[in-house]
Amino acid sequence: MPDATAQKKFSCPSCGGESQWNPAKKALVCPFCGTVSPAQAELSATGAEVIVEHDLVAALRGIPDDQRGWQAKKISVKCQSCQAISVFDPERVGQRCDFCGATALVPYEEIKEAFRPESLLPMKLSENQVRDSIRTWYGNRWFAPNKLKRAALTDTVKGLYIPYWTFDAQVHARWTAESGYYYYETETYTDANGRTQTRQVQKIRWQFSSGALDHFFDDELVPASRGVQEAMLRKIEPFPTTTELVPYNPGFLSGWVVERYQIDLVAAAQEARQEMDEKMEQLCAAEVPGDTHRNLQVQSDYSGQTFKHILTPIWLLTYNYGAQHFQVVVNGYTGAIAGKYPKSWVKITFAVLAVLAAAGLLLLLAHHR
Repeated sequence: MPDATAQKKFSCPSCGGESQWNPAKKALVCPFCGTVSPAQAELSATGAEVIVEHDLVAALRGIPDDQRGWQAKKISVKCQSCQAISVFDPERVGQRCDFCGATALVPYEEIKEAFRPESLLPMKLSENQVRDSIRTWYGNRWFAPNKLKRAALTDTVKGLYIPYWTFDAQVHARWTAESGYYYYETETYTDANGRTQTRQVQKIRWQFSSGALDHFFDDELVPASRGVQEAMLRKIEPFPTTTELVPYNPGFLSGWVVERYQIDLVAAAQEARQEMDEKMEQLCAAEVPGDTHRNLQVQSDYSGQTFKHILTPIWLLTYNYGAQHFQVVVNGYTGAIAGKYPKSWVKITFAVLAVLAAAGLLLLLAHHR
């Protein structure tokens, strides 16, 4: 991993103010005078931008100190409500948690600095684009209260970077199973009227089968966020990590809140292995010949295991409606949206009555035919 010089801030070359990353212009922009200064990417000895995949086995034995830290001065706070650890520029005053809106924030001091991200996806969508998308999304939620659709609650939208781990592995699997082949036999039976009838009955002939399968997992994603529900993150995936990642540069994070990972490398590697095992079983199941199968046994050998710690951009809307708490998440690169919203019981009641009325009308028409 190339060495990088830590920078306290990203000063505007014109007025000296603090420049911030602007997703629309894909550059550092001064909020005071508007001067644009592109972020400086870190280069290898050959002048190319390189993203390194780290050996997983070696990393599990210990991550060196020179791969830790943010390469720029940051402040960390921990939310006592949702437990998210937010990292932001020292000039910003954190009053509320960007993930849940709670005010119970306390300083967070790390015993050892976090493992530095290897790469990231730069924020691609601007705040105005996200606001319009959320309004449209709410407008298409028929059961949402009318008041919610009008407000759209977009004044509380926050742009964030959240942590992910990615894992690569080459897998060779050997499988055995019993393949089932359908065949049919004619069966004689007596019906309710005492008459003799015949029918075709499906039978299964079982036969032993085996095989082997090779598969490469490229960037198996494991979210390391506590501030955003994993189920919703899965709905806005994929993040194009295999093609669009750029090497980590602290300039991309200037002016943005970052969540520090709380699912460590060991736990993430275990989750990734479980997901890979499940996918290998599905792939092997598809290889079993016949019409059905049973007693599938898969033995997988893993090699070339590598990982990266990356940051991905999201826009997060967190709000309370009545006594309930809701989140809407937008993929900051692709624009995919997922979330929950309150339901109008009046609309649901009218919908149920309409369905019952339609069913009753159909029955009435069928009766008069």
